[in-house]
Amino acid sequence: MHTENTNAYPTVPRVGVGAMVVRDGKILLVKRGVEPGLGLWAIPGGTLKIGETLRECAARETLEETGVTIAVGDCVYVFDLIEADEAGKIKFHFVVVDFAALYVSGEPEGADDALEARFISPEDLGDLPVSQNTLKALHATGFLI
Repeated sequence: MHTENTNAYPTVPRVGVGAMVVRDGKILLVKRGVEPGLGLWAIPGGTLKIGETLRECAARETLEETGVTIAVGDCVYVFDLIEADEAGKIKFHFVVVDFAALYVSGEPEGADDALEARFISPEDLGDLPVSQNTLKALHATGFLI
């Protein structure tokens, strides 16, 4: 697992990409092992690399963090993630693009910078510390009502 976050204190906004994978009525989420959102459950994803398409990033990050192979579909949600430190300096600035994705294969297991990974039912989300941006995305896309 990575312990150092190279996305902190950027000089320009970063592009984050996530994949919303639903299987048997459950959503694939990861427990984040790095900031932002350390310890919170969130949509798997990460930072876009130079030369990589958004869809390629969604598939790569999902596989790296969860061990699950996906087929990436359409863009379903976009949001800004901006966090400042105690001094008011911007610590994180992402534009996050989330895609719908179909489950292909693999059993979720936390890896890379994810402490845990699993498919979670809407009913079980209330018992977990889930990032506010993830909850907004799940409501906006109709996974949560």
